[in-house]
Amino acid sequence: MTAGCNSDLLSVKPNDRYTESTFWVTPEAANAGLTSCYSTLRNDGVYGGKGANNTTALWEETASPNAYNYGNSMSYNSIAAGLQSSVTGGVVSMRWADCYGGIGRCNTFLVKVDEVAGMDPAVVTRMKGEAYYLRALYYFLLQNYYGAVPLITDPPNKDTQADLPRTERVKVVEQVLKDLDSATLKLPFKYTAATDKGRATKGAAMGLKARVLLYEASPLLNTANDNTKWKAAADAAKAVIDASASTGYGLFADYRSLFLPANENNKEVIFDVQYMFPNQGNSFDLICRQYNTNAPLLGLAQAYLMKDGLPQSQSPLYNAATPFLNRDPRLYGTFTFPGDRYMGATINATRFAITGFGMKKFSIYDREAPPADKASLVDRQSETNFIVLRYADILLMYAEAQNEFSGPDATIYDALDTIRGRVAMPKITRGLSKDDLRKVIRLERRIELAGEGMYYNDIRRWRTAEVELNTDIYNYKGDRLETWKFNKDRDYLWPIPLGEKDLNPALEQNPLY
Repeated sequence: MTAGCNSDLLSVKPNDRYTESTFWVTPEAANAGLTSCYSTLRNDGVYGGKGANNTTALWEETASPNAYNYGNSMSYNSIAAGLQSSVTGGVVSMRWADCYGGIGRCNTFLVKVDEVAGMDPAVVTRMKGEAYYLRALYYFLLQNYYGAVPLITDPPNKDTQADLPRTERVKVVEQVLKDLDSATLKLPFKYTAATDKGRATKGAAMGLKARVLLYEASPLLNTANDNTKWKAAADAAKAVIDASASTGYGLFADYRSLFLPANENNKEVIFDVQYMFPNQGNSFDLICRQYNTNAPLLGLAQAYLMKDGLPQSQSPLYNAATPFLNRDPRLYGTFTFPGDRYMGATINATRFAITGFGMKKFSIYDREAPPADKASLVDRQSETNFIVLRYADILLMYAEAQNEFSGPDATIYDALDTIRGRVAMPKITRGLSKDDLRKVIRLERRIELAGEGMYYNDIRRWRTAEVELNTDIYNYKGDRLETWKFNKDRDYLWPIPLGEKDLNPALEQNPLY
Protein backbone atom coordinates (compact mmCIF):
# COMPACT_ATOMS: atom_id res chain seq x y z
CA MET A 1 0.00 0.00 0.00
CA THR A 2 2.84 2.35 0.89
CA ALA A 3 4.56 1.72 -2.42
CA GLY A 4 1.37 2.54 -4.23
CA CYS A 5 0.84 6.00 -2.68
CA ASN A 6 0.77 9.03 -4.97
CA SER A 7 3.63 11.27 -3.84
CA ASP A 8 1.59 14.37 -4.78
CA LEU A 9 -0.71 13.62 -1.84
CA LEU A 10 2.17 14.44 0.50
CA SER A 11 2.64 17.99 -0.86
CA VAL A 12 1.97 20.65 1.78
CA LYS A 13 2.33 23.66 -0.51
CA PRO A 14 -0.90 25.70 -0.49
CA ASN A 15 -2.46 26.28 -3.90
CA ASP A 16 -4.67 29.19 -2.85
CA ARG A 17 -1.93 31.68 -1.89
CA TYR A 18 1.69 32.54 -2.53
CA THR A 19 4.60 31.50 -0.34
CA GLU A 20 8.16 32.81 -0.35
CA SER A 21 9.21 29.92 -2.56
CA THR A 22 6.38 30.28 -5.07
CA PHE A 23 6.05 34.07 -5.32
CA TRP A 24 9.49 35.20 -6.50
CA VAL A 25 9.31 33.40 -9.82
CA THR A 26 8.16 35.74 -12.60
CA PRO A 27 9.05 39.31 -13.62
CA GLU A 28 5.43 40.25 -12.90
CA ALA A 29 5.84 39.05 -9.33
CA ALA A 30 9.05 41.06 -8.95
CA ASN A 31 7.25 44.18 -10.12
CA ALA A 32 4.45 43.48 -7.65
CA GLY A 33 7.01 43.08 -4.90
CA LEU A 34 8.50 46.48 -5.70
CA THR A 35 5.03 48.02 -5.85
CA SER A 36 4.43 46.79 -2.31
CA CYS A 37 7.52 48.75 -1.21
CA TYR A 38 5.87 51.91 -2.59
CA SER A 39 2.41 51.13 -1.24
CA THR A 40 3.63 51.51 2.35
CA LEU A 41 3.98 55.24 1.65
CA ARG A 42 0.18 55.40 1.74
CA ASN A 43 -0.07 53.69 5.12
CA ASP A 44 -1.53 55.76 7.94
CA GLY A 45 1.77 55.94 9.81
CA VAL A 46 3.66 57.38 6.84
CA TYR A 47 1.75 59.75 4.52
CA GLY A 48 -1.73 58.27 4.95
CA GLY A 49 -4.57 57.50 2.61
CA LYS A 50 -5.52 53.89 3.29
CA GLY A 51 -7.41 54.30 6.56
CA ALA A 52 -10.87 55.85 6.66
CA ASN A 53 -10.63 59.64 6.38
CA ASN A 54 -6.88 59.42 7.01
CA THR A 55 -4.71 62.22 5.72
CA THR A 56 -1.57 61.90 7.82
CA ALA A 57 0.41 63.99 5.33
CA LEU A 58 -1.89 66.99 5.91
CA TRP A 59 -2.25 66.48 9.66
CA GLU A 60 1.53 66.64 10.14
CA GLU A 61 1.15 70.41 9.86
CA THR A 62 -1.00 70.43 13.00
CA ALA A 63 1.94 69.40 15.18
CA SER A 64 3.41 72.83 14.35
CA PRO A 65 2.25 76.41 15.12
CA ASN A 66 0.70 76.58 11.65
CA ALA A 67 -2.50 74.57 12.05
CA TYR A 68 -4.89 72.98 14.56
CA ASN A 69 -6.25 69.43 14.72
CA TYR A 70 -9.24 69.88 17.04
CA GLY A 71 -10.23 66.21 16.67
CA ASN A 72 -6.80 64.93 17.73
CA SER A 73 -6.72 62.83 14.56
CA MET A 74 -3.82 60.36 14.68
CA SER A 75 -2.93 61.97 18.07
CA TYR A 76 -1.41 65.06 16.47
CA ASN A 77 -3.05 67.43 18.93
CA SER A 78 -1.57 65.39 21.77
CA ILE A 79 1.87 65.99 20.24
CA ALA A 80 1.24 69.73 19.85
CA ALA A 81 0.06 69.93 23.47
CA GLY A 82 3.12 68.03 24.72
CA LEU A 83 1.01 65.11 25.95
CA GLN A 84 2.45 62.31 23.84
CA SER A 85 3.60 59.17 25.64
CA SER A 86 4.51 55.59 24.83
CA VAL A 87 0.80 54.70 24.90
CA THR A 88 -0.52 57.68 22.92
CA GLY A 89 -1.04 55.58 19.80
CA GLY A 90 -1.94 57.25 16.53
CA VAL A 91 1.01 58.38 14.47
CA VAL A 92 3.43 57.83 17.39
CA SER A 93 2.96 54.07 17.22
CA MET A 94 1.93 53.70 13.57
CA ARG A 95 4.92 55.53 12.10
CA TRP A 96 7.30 53.08 13.75
CA ALA A 97 5.32 50.03 12.64
CA ASP A 98 4.64 51.19 9.09
CA CYS A 99 8.18 52.36 8.38
CA TYR A 100 9.54 49.02 9.52
CA GLY A 101 6.91 47.32 7.38
CA GLY A 102 8.23 49.24 4.38
CA ILE A 103 11.82 48.46 5.32
CA GLY A 104 11.03 44.75 5.58
CA ARG A 105 9.49 44.78 2.11
CA CYS A 106 12.50 46.61 0.65
CA ASN A 107 14.93 44.22 2.34
CA THR A 108 13.04 41.23 0.99
CA PHE A 109 12.90 42.67 -2.52
CA LEU A 110 16.62 43.46 -2.61
CA VAL A 111 17.43 39.81 -1.86
CA LYS A 112 14.67 38.01 -3.73
CA VAL A 113 14.70 39.91 -7.02
CA ASP A 114 17.97 38.21 -7.97
CA GLU A 115 16.20 34.84 -7.78
CA VAL A 116 13.67 35.76 -10.47
CA ALA A 117 14.46 34.22 -13.84
CA GLY A 118 14.09 36.05 -17.13
CA MET A 119 14.69 39.55 -15.79
CA ASP A 120 16.56 42.15 -17.82
CA PRO A 121 19.70 42.94 -15.74
CA ALA A 122 19.31 46.66 -16.46
CA VAL A 123 15.75 46.58 -15.15
CA VAL A 124 16.82 44.70 -12.02
CA THR A 125 19.49 47.34 -11.38
CA ARG A 126 16.94 50.14 -11.71
CA MET A 127 14.42 48.38 -9.50
CA LYS A 128 17.04 47.87 -6.82
CA GLY A 129 17.75 51.59 -6.97
CA GLU A 130 14.09 52.28 -6.24
CA ALA A 131 14.14 49.91 -3.28
CA TYR A 132 17.30 51.53 -1.91
CA TYR A 133 15.64 54.94 -2.19
CA LEU A 134 12.50 53.81 -0.38
CA ARG A 135 14.45 52.07 2.38
CA ALA A 136 16.45 55.26 2.88
CA LEU A 137 13.24 57.30 3.11
CA TYR A 138 11.71 54.97 5.71
CA TYR A 139 14.87 54.94 7.82
CA PHE A 140 15.20 58.72 7.52
CA LEU A 141 11.69 59.09 8.95
CA LEU A 142 12.39 56.66 11.79
CA GLN A 143 15.59 58.27 13.01
CA ASN A 144 14.14 61.74 12.56
CA TYR A 145 11.27 61.11 14.98
CA TYR A 146 12.65 58.44 17.35
CA GLY A 147 16.42 58.90 17.21
CA ALA A 148 18.34 55.63 17.46
CA VAL A 149 16.42 52.66 16.01
CA PRO A 150 17.35 49.05 15.19
CA LEU A 151 19.15 48.95 11.85
CA ILE A 152 18.01 45.94 9.82
CA THR A 153 19.09 45.35 6.23
CA ASP A 154 18.14 41.67 5.89
CA PRO A 155 14.70 40.23 5.10
CA PRO A 156 12.41 39.87 8.14
CA ASN A 157 13.37 37.03 10.47
CA LYS A 158 11.79 36.92 13.91
CA ASP A 159 14.42 34.50 15.21
CA THR A 160 17.31 36.92 14.61
CA GLN A 161 15.62 40.33 14.67
CA ALA A 162 13.02 40.15 17.45
CA ASP A 163 15.33 41.35 20.23
CA LEU A 164 17.70 43.72 18.47
CA PRO A 165 18.73 46.81 20.46
CA ARG A 166 18.61 50.32 19.06
CA THR A 167 21.44 51.17 16.69
CA GLU A 168 23.29 54.42 17.25
CA ARG A 169 21.47 57.10 15.26
CA VAL A 170 24.57 58.22 13.37
CA LYS A 171 25.03 54.69 12.01
CA VAL A 172 21.43 54.66 10.79
CA VAL A 173 22.09 57.93 8.96
CA GLU A 174 25.25 56.44 7.46
CA GLN A 175 23.13 53.62 6.03
CA VAL A 176 20.57 56.11 4.71
CA LEU A 177 23.28 58.02 2.87
CA LYS A 178 24.81 54.79 1.58
CA ASP A 179 21.43 53.69 0.24
CA LEU A 180 20.86 57.05 -1.42
CA ASP A 181 24.28 56.91 -3.08
CA SER A 182 23.44 53.42 -4.36
CA ALA A 183 20.08 54.64 -5.62
CA THR A 184 21.71 57.61 -7.37
CA LEU A 185 24.03 55.30 -9.30
CA LYS A 186 21.24 52.93 -10.33
CA LEU A 187 18.34 55.24 -11.16
CA PRO A 188 17.61 57.28 -14.32
CA PHE A 189 16.90 61.00 -14.27
CA LYS A 190 13.63 60.42 -16.11
CA TYR A 191 11.17 57.72 -17.11
CA THR A 192 9.50 57.72 -20.50
CA ALA A 193 6.50 55.42 -19.94
CA ALA A 194 3.36 56.91 -18.45
CA THR A 195 3.03 53.81 -16.27
CA ASP A 196 6.30 54.75 -14.53
CA LYS A 197 4.99 58.00 -13.04
CA GLY A 198 5.78 58.21 -9.35
CA ARG A 199 8.87 56.02 -9.43
CA ALA A 200 11.97 57.24 -7.62
CA THR A 201 14.54 58.90 -9.87
CA LYS A 202 18.17 59.89 -9.63
CA GLY A 203 17.01 63.42 -8.80
CA ALA A 204 14.79 62.12 -5.98
CA ALA A 205 17.75 60.30 -4.44
CA MET A 206 19.95 63.38 -4.74
CA GLY A 207 17.20 65.59 -3.30
CA LEU A 208 16.55 63.34 -0.31
CA LYS A 209 20.29 63.23 0.35
CA ALA A 210 20.28 67.02 0.50
CA ARG A 211 17.45 66.93 3.05
CA VAL A 212 19.21 64.32 5.18
CA LEU A 213 22.44 66.34 5.20
CA LEU A 214 20.56 69.58 5.96
CA TYR A 215 18.97 67.96 9.02
CA GLU A 216 22.36 66.61 10.12
CA ALA A 217 23.85 70.11 9.88
CA SER A 218 21.03 71.79 11.82
CA PRO A 219 21.40 72.87 15.47
CA LEU A 220 19.38 69.99 16.91
CA LEU A 221 21.91 67.42 15.69
CA ASN A 222 24.99 69.53 14.96
CA THR A 223 25.46 70.95 18.44
CA ALA A 224 29.17 71.52 17.81
CA ASN A 225 28.27 73.65 14.75
CA ASP A 226 30.56 71.70 12.46
CA ASN A 227 30.73 73.95 9.40
CA THR A 228 31.71 71.07 7.13
CA LYS A 229 28.22 69.64 7.61
CA TRP A 230 26.64 72.82 6.29
CA LYS A 231 28.95 72.69 3.29
CA ALA A 232 27.98 69.08 2.60
CA ALA A 233 24.30 70.03 2.72
CA ALA A 234 24.83 73.03 0.44
CA ASP A 235 26.83 70.94 -2.03
CA ALA A 236 24.14 68.25 -2.12
CA ALA A 237 21.38 70.77 -2.81
CA LYS A 238 23.55 72.53 -5.40
CA ALA A 239 24.09 69.20 -7.17
CA VAL A 240 20.32 68.92 -7.69
CA ILE A 241 20.16 72.49 -8.96
CA ASP A 242 23.08 71.91 -11.33
CA ALA A 243 21.42 68.74 -12.65
CA SER A 244 18.25 70.60 -13.63
CA ALA A 245 19.31 70.55 -17.28
CA SER A 246 19.15 66.75 -17.16
CA THR A 247 16.19 66.39 -14.83
CA GLY A 248 14.09 69.22 -16.22
CA TYR A 249 13.40 70.46 -12.67
CA GLY A 250 12.23 74.01 -12.17
CA LEU A 251 9.45 76.01 -10.57
CA PHE A 252 5.95 75.42 -11.91
CA ALA A 253 4.51 78.72 -13.15
CA ASP A 254 1.49 78.98 -10.82
CA TYR A 255 1.83 78.37 -7.08
CA ARG A 256 -1.78 77.38 -6.41
CA SER A 257 -2.11 75.15 -9.47
CA LEU A 258 1.05 73.28 -8.55
CA PHE A 259 -1.04 71.30 -6.03
CA LEU A 260 -3.97 70.38 -8.30
CA PRO A 261 -4.47 66.94 -9.90
CA ALA A 262 -4.44 68.43 -13.41
CA ASN A 263 -0.80 69.45 -12.95
CA GLU A 264 0.57 66.42 -11.16
CA ASN A 265 4.04 65.19 -12.04
CA ASN A 266 5.01 68.65 -13.28
CA LYS A 267 8.61 69.85 -13.45
CA GLU A 268 8.68 71.02 -9.83
CA VAL A 269 7.76 67.62 -8.39
CA ILE A 270 10.81 65.57 -7.47
CA PHE A 271 9.03 62.82 -5.55
CA ASP A 272 5.41 62.36 -4.56
CA VAL A 273 2.98 59.77 -3.25
CA GLN A 274 0.64 58.72 -6.03
CA TYR A 275 -3.14 58.43 -5.61
CA MET A 276 -5.76 57.35 -8.13
CA PHE A 277 -9.48 56.95 -7.52
CA PRO A 278 -11.05 54.41 -7.34
CA ASN A 279 -7.98 52.17 -7.06
CA GLN A 280 -6.40 54.08 -4.18
CA GLY A 281 -7.80 57.48 -3.34
CA ASN A 282 -7.29 59.71 -0.33
CA SER A 283 -9.49 61.97 1.77
CA PHE A 284 -7.67 65.27 1.25
CA ASP A 285 -10.72 67.10 -0.12
CA LEU A 286 -13.03 65.79 2.59
CA ILE A 287 -10.67 66.93 5.34
CA CYS A 288 -10.10 70.37 3.83
CA ARG A 289 -13.71 71.04 2.83
CA GLN A 290 -15.67 69.53 5.70
CA TYR A 291 -13.79 68.22 8.72
CA ASN A 292 -11.30 71.12 8.89
CA THR A 293 -8.97 69.07 11.10
CA ASN A 294 -5.99 70.85 9.55
CA ALA A 295 -7.33 74.34 10.25
CA PRO A 296 -4.74 77.11 9.78
CA LEU A 297 -4.08 79.33 12.81
CA LEU A 298 -3.90 83.10 13.19
CA GLY A 299 -0.14 82.98 13.80
CA LEU A 300 0.43 81.53 10.33
CA ALA A 301 -1.82 84.11 8.67
CA GLN A 302 0.03 86.94 10.42
CA ALA A 303 3.40 85.52 9.37
CA TYR A 304 2.68 86.28 5.71
CA LEU A 305 4.27 89.55 4.64
CA MET A 306 2.25 92.20 2.90
CA LYS A 307 2.62 92.17 -0.87
CA ASP A 308 5.08 95.07 -0.65
CA GLY A 309 7.45 92.74 1.19
CA LEU A 310 6.98 94.36 4.60
CA PRO A 311 5.48 92.84 7.77
CA GLN A 312 2.02 94.08 8.73
CA SER A 313 3.49 96.20 11.53
CA GLN A 314 5.47 98.25 8.99
CA SER A 315 3.43 98.23 5.81
CA PRO A 316 1.07 101.06 4.77
CA LEU A 317 -0.99 98.38 3.00
CA TYR A 318 -2.15 96.81 6.26
CA ASN A 319 -5.69 97.57 7.35
CA ALA A 320 -6.92 96.10 10.63
CA ALA A 321 -10.45 96.00 9.23
CA THR A 322 -9.33 93.68 6.39
CA PRO A 323 -6.22 92.09 7.90
CA PHE A 324 -5.82 89.29 5.36
CA LEU A 325 -5.93 91.38 2.20
CA ASN A 326 -2.87 92.66 0.30
CA ARG A 327 -0.74 89.78 1.57
CA ASP A 328 1.89 87.60 -0.08
CA PRO A 329 -0.18 85.79 -2.77
CA ARG A 330 0.89 82.44 -1.37
CA LEU A 331 -1.60 82.97 1.46
CA TYR A 332 -4.46 82.84 -1.05
CA GLY A 333 -2.96 79.76 -2.68
CA THR A 334 -2.79 77.98 0.66
CA PHE A 335 -5.90 78.74 2.74
CA THR A 336 -9.13 80.70 3.02
CA PHE A 337 -10.29 83.33 5.51
CA PRO A 338 -13.59 85.03 6.47
CA GLY A 339 -14.72 87.31 3.66
CA ASP A 340 -12.88 85.28 1.03
CA ARG A 341 -14.77 83.25 -1.58
CA TYR A 342 -14.81 79.48 -1.45
CA MET A 343 -16.69 77.01 -3.64
CA GLY A 344 -18.70 79.85 -5.18
CA ALA A 345 -19.82 81.49 -1.93
CA THR A 346 -18.52 84.15 0.42
CA ILE A 347 -17.05 82.69 3.59
CA ASN A 348 -18.69 83.74 6.85
CA ALA A 349 -17.32 83.21 10.34
CA THR A 350 -19.01 79.83 10.71
CA ARG A 351 -17.99 78.23 7.41
CA PHE A 352 -14.76 77.06 9.01
CA ALA A 353 -15.86 77.35 12.59
CA ILE A 354 -12.75 76.05 14.33
CA THR A 355 -10.31 78.84 13.50
CA GLY A 356 -12.10 80.73 10.73
CA PHE A 357 -9.53 79.48 8.22
CA GLY A 358 -9.74 76.52 5.85
CA MET A 359 -6.84 74.80 4.08
CA LYS A 360 -6.89 74.72 0.26
CA LYS A 361 -3.48 73.27 -0.56
CA PHE A 362 -3.75 69.64 -1.76
CA SER A 363 -7.48 70.12 -2.29
CA ILE A 364 -9.32 70.82 -5.54
CA TYR A 365 -11.66 73.30 -3.84
CA ASP A 366 -11.02 77.01 -4.32
CA ARG A 367 -12.90 80.24 -5.06
CA GLU A 368 -15.18 78.96 -7.78
CA ALA A 369 -17.93 76.36 -7.46
CA PRO A 370 -16.60 72.92 -8.42
CA PRO A 371 -18.18 70.71 -11.09
CA ALA A 372 -21.28 68.97 -9.80
CA ASP A 373 -19.62 65.55 -9.78
CA LYS A 374 -16.81 66.90 -7.59
CA ALA A 375 -18.87 69.08 -5.25
CA SER A 376 -18.79 66.78 -2.25
CA LEU A 377 -15.98 64.27 -2.52
CA VAL A 378 -15.93 62.01 0.51
CA ASP A 379 -13.68 59.39 2.05
CA ARG A 380 -10.97 58.15 -0.34
CA GLN A 381 -12.54 59.70 -3.44
CA SER A 382 -9.74 62.25 -3.93
CA GLU A 383 -6.65 61.65 -6.02
CA THR A 384 -4.36 64.63 -5.49
CA ASN A 385 -0.82 63.34 -5.06
CA PHE A 386 1.08 64.34 -1.94
CA ILE A 387 4.39 66.00 -2.82
CA VAL A 388 7.19 64.74 -0.58
CA LEU A 389 9.96 66.72 -2.25
CA ARG A 390 9.80 69.60 -4.72
CA TYR A 391 12.28 71.91 -6.41
CA ALA A 392 11.39 75.01 -4.39
CA ASP A 393 12.44 73.12 -1.26
CA ILE A 394 15.79 72.33 -2.90
CA LEU A 395 16.35 76.05 -3.49
CA LEU A 396 15.44 76.81 0.12
CA MET A 397 17.72 74.05 1.42
CA TYR A 398 20.58 75.42 -0.64
CA ALA A 399 19.96 78.98 0.60
CA GLU A 400 19.90 77.89 4.23
CA ALA A 401 22.94 75.65 4.10
CA GLN A 402 25.03 78.06 2.03
CA ASN A 403 24.20 80.97 4.35
CA GLU A 404 25.20 78.94 7.40
CA PHE A 405 28.41 77.81 5.70
CA SER A 406 29.69 81.00 4.14
CA GLY A 407 27.27 83.82 4.95
CA PRO A 408 25.25 85.82 2.41
CA ASP A 409 26.25 85.64 -1.23
CA ALA A 410 24.62 86.25 -4.60
CA THR A 411 23.62 82.62 -5.11
CA ILE A 412 21.53 82.67 -1.93
CA TYR A 413 19.68 85.83 -2.91
CA ASP A 414 19.11 84.44 -6.40
CA ALA A 415 17.60 81.22 -5.02
CA LEU A 416 15.22 83.14 -2.73
CA ASP A 417 14.30 85.68 -5.40
CA THR A 418 13.48 82.88 -7.83
CA ILE A 419 10.93 81.49 -5.40
CA ARG A 420 9.45 84.87 -4.50
CA GLY A 421 9.40 85.93 -8.14
CA ARG A 422 6.88 83.23 -8.97
CA VAL A 423 4.27 85.09 -6.89
CA ALA A 424 5.54 88.61 -7.75
CA MET A 425 6.88 89.30 -4.27
CA PRO A 426 9.70 91.87 -4.01
CA LYS A 427 13.29 90.69 -4.08
CA ILE A 428 15.18 90.20 -0.83
CA THR A 429 17.00 93.29 0.38
CA ARG A 430 20.73 92.96 -0.32
CA GLY A 431 23.43 93.55 2.27
CA LEU A 432 21.83 91.56 5.09
CA SER A 433 23.93 90.02 7.83
CA LYS A 434 24.13 86.25 8.18
CA ASP A 435 21.76 86.35 11.15
CA ASP A 436 19.23 88.58 9.40
CA LEU A 437 19.32 86.46 6.24
CA ARG A 438 18.77 83.36 8.40
CA LYS A 439 15.53 84.93 9.66
CA VAL A 440 14.45 85.66 6.08
CA ILE A 441 15.18 82.10 4.97
CA ARG A 442 13.31 80.56 7.89
CA LEU A 443 10.26 82.73 7.25
CA GLU A 444 10.44 81.91 3.55
CA ARG A 445 10.40 78.19 4.36
CA ARG A 446 7.38 78.64 6.61
CA ILE A 447 5.42 80.51 3.95
CA GLU A 448 6.44 78.61 0.81
CA LEU A 449 5.93 75.18 2.41
CA ALA A 450 2.91 75.95 4.61
CA GLY A 451 0.43 73.10 4.71
CA GLU A 452 3.00 70.55 3.53
CA GLY A 453 3.98 69.13 6.92
CA MET A 454 7.50 70.58 6.90
CA TYR A 455 7.37 73.24 9.61
CA TYR A 456 7.17 70.85 12.57
CA ASN A 457 10.46 69.27 11.52
CA ASP A 458 11.97 72.65 10.75
CA ILE A 459 11.36 74.07 14.22
CA ARG A 460 12.64 70.82 15.74
CA ARG A 461 15.87 70.80 13.76
CA TRP A 462 16.39 74.54 14.37
CA ARG A 463 15.79 73.82 18.05
CA THR A 464 13.21 76.59 18.25
CA ALA A 465 10.25 74.32 19.05
CA GLU A 466 10.72 75.01 22.77
CA VAL A 467 9.76 78.62 22.00
CA GLU A 468 7.26 78.24 19.18
CA LEU A 469 5.34 75.36 20.76
CA ASN A 470 5.14 76.81 24.26
CA THR A 471 2.36 79.20 23.36
CA ASP A 472 -1.32 79.96 23.15
CA ILE A 473 -2.99 79.41 19.79
CA TYR A 474 -5.71 81.67 18.36
CA ASN A 475 -8.52 81.77 15.83
CA TYR A 476 -8.89 84.48 13.18
CA LYS A 477 -10.36 86.97 15.69
CA GLY A 478 -7.56 86.53 18.19
CA ASP A 479 -9.60 84.37 20.57
CA ARG A 480 -7.48 81.84 22.46
CA LEU A 481 -8.23 78.24 21.54
CA GLU A 482 -5.74 76.25 23.57
CA THR A 483 -2.31 76.36 25.21
CA TRP A 484 0.38 74.18 23.74
CA LYS A 485 3.37 72.85 25.64
CA PHE A 486 6.80 71.59 24.62
CA ASN A 487 9.37 70.09 27.00
CA LYS A 488 12.80 70.90 25.58
CA ASP A 489 14.37 68.02 27.52
CA ARG A 490 11.96 65.44 26.15
CA ASP A 491 9.83 66.41 23.17
CA TYR A 492 12.43 66.77 20.43
CA LEU A 493 12.08 62.99 20.08
CA TRP A 494 8.97 60.83 20.18
CA PRO A 495 8.69 57.94 22.62
CA ILE A 496 9.31 54.36 21.58
CA PRO A 497 5.76 52.90 21.45
CA LEU A 498 4.99 50.68 24.42
CA GLY A 499 3.73 47.91 22.13
CA GLU A 500 7.14 47.77 20.45
CA LYS A 501 8.91 47.63 23.82
CA ASP A 502 6.59 44.83 24.91
CA LEU A 503 7.59 42.87 21.82
CA ASN A 504 11.25 43.75 22.22
CA PRO A 505 12.41 44.57 25.78
CA ALA A 506 15.87 45.37 24.40
CA LEU A 507 14.56 48.70 23.10
CA GLU A 508 15.69 51.44 25.46
CA GLN A 509 13.13 54.23 25.93
CA ASN A 510 13.90 57.84 25.01
CA PRO A 511 14.65 60.18 27.94
CA LEU A 512 11.80 61.25 30.28
CA TYR A 513 9.14 59.01 28.68
